[in-house]
Amino acid sequence: MTDLERIAPLFDGWEETMIWSCLQGVMGRAEANEDCTAGMIVSQDFTFLSGKPDIGLLERAPGPILVPRSESWEWLIELFFGEKAVKETRYAIKKEPEAFDRKRLEGFVAALPEGYELRLINEELVPVLLAQAWSRDFCAAFDSPADCCARGVGVVALHGGVPVAGAGSYCVSRGGIEIEIDTRADHRQKGLATACGARLILECLDRGLYPSWDAIDLRSVSLAEKLGYRRGEPYTVYWIG
Repeated sequence: MTDLERIAPLFDGWEETMIWSCLQGVMGRAEANEDCTAGMIVSQDFTFLSGKPDIGLLERAPGPILVPRSESWEWLIELFFGEKAVKETRYAIKKEPEAFDRKRLEGFVAALPEGYELRLINEELVPVLLAQAWSRDFCAAFDSPADCCARGVGVVALHGGVPVAGAGSYCVSRGGIEIEIDTRADHRQKGLATACGARLILECLDRGLYPSWDAIDLRSVSLAEKLGYRRGEPYTVYWIG
């Protein structure tokens, strides 16, 4: 039995693309305590904690975002990190492959404001996106521009040839991606995130991929619902300062 096979039961039923990706051996890493009663999965900025709370495992959790599966993990995080742990609420979004209305999504794409154009992320765009804080997570999970374009999928809105908004692959798994979406501060409130998100969902559907969404706040929930998703349950995360 491989280490991933030993750890997998600890994460049964946790419907999270980053967890699936790691257990599939696609991205991320997993670690368990000695008797495999507790485990963590690390993917990008997120560390998922499951099983019986274990202080030794928590000491090795890199953060900066810890996602506890139980209240007992929450208690241990608060005890161990104290004021360094900032408790926040995120919102799960239901994974429903049949939920999308293609005509509605195509309408959002067609409503892109004048002066902007949508383009799929290609190898030339990857270094540009990685160089800016607002857009780096569209591509940061990948080993190279070629890897990003081979395994990921993303869309950017260009203004004067410069990326100012986009939706990309924060993570990929077998059969799907985790959507990362953002707009540069000086181009917000113009419908760019809606157009990019709609175009990315359509691209995923055309490729047989499921575009998972996880919401950092209620504004993100609202955009997800506009694009056809339905809200799931809120859950607790900790930012470790």
